[in-house]
Amino acid sequence: MQAKTPNLWQYAPANSPLPLPDGPILVTSKTIHYLTKDSEEEASTNVLNLQQIQQYCSNFTSEGESIDSILSQEKSSLLEDRKPFLLLGELANPFQLNRLNIGPMPIFIIRLENLCRTYADSLDSRMINPGIHHITLARSEGWWEKAYLGMATIKQMKSMISWLNNGRQTGDWKPVKPAEGSIRFEEDYQLQSPSMEMLHWDGTTETVEHKPPEPTGPSIELKQIMTPIHTKWGCYDSRGKIIRCSLVGQRDFHTNYFRRGSSKKWQDILKIE
Repeated sequence: MQAKTPNLWQYAPANSPLPLPDGPILVTSKTIHYLTKDSEEEASTNVLNLQQIQQYCSNFTSEGESIDSILSQEKSSLLEDRKPFLLLGELANPFQLNRLNIGPMPIFIIRLENLCRTYADSLDSRMINPGIHHITLARSEGWWEKAYLGMATIKQMKSMISWLNNGRQTGDWKPVKPAEGSIRFEEDYQLQSPSMEMLHWDGTTETVEHKPPEPTGPSIELKQIMTPIHTKWGCYDSRGKIIRCSLVGQRDFHTNYFRRGSSKKWQDILKIE
């Protein structure tokens, strides 16, 4: 049975960010609204601008009630006043998101292409010792995986970045716009990322040579998306190989990979605008 409130959502810091929602949701302080798309349509070849992103999101409802209606009842900003923000780790967990007390937020399923989620070379010991590794973004040729996108207000974005920086005005986490890879809405909520066996290593770079699944949703203009990245080090290099969150869990990463490989500066793992 799916949790009906954020406080009933499972959360274990040692296994952050799991568990995560199976599909799109709208999280408020008291309720998790599970969203469904009203109409089925073929995957568009168009690349959505901000207004089209907002329109796409407005096609989702919860038990027949529109997202804007729910947001209005919560006295919160409507979709037209919200922008896309990648939720790569804990911020997609309803329990953890609610702890930030930043107000209601619709969250949608997206697909990263030629990008992957990887652990940052830092520890956050606020909730557990020795701490958890938050998740940042890196390039990965041929890779795809499911991730989450929140439609957030500017104030909410600032609050999430501030939390990652442990309340400091400035820190190692910065909001940026990715300038490589692609991101699209995903309507196959059971989408599986490539397996370890599908990765090809040429001694320098890992690539996925398998054909990705057919698109199920439209692409999003990268310049419309903000994402938090760790701007000091990206801890992902284990003998040259990226440590992907979808293949290696939090505890496994900390025990078997953290500080047993090398780290690279964020400029070496992702291009930004």
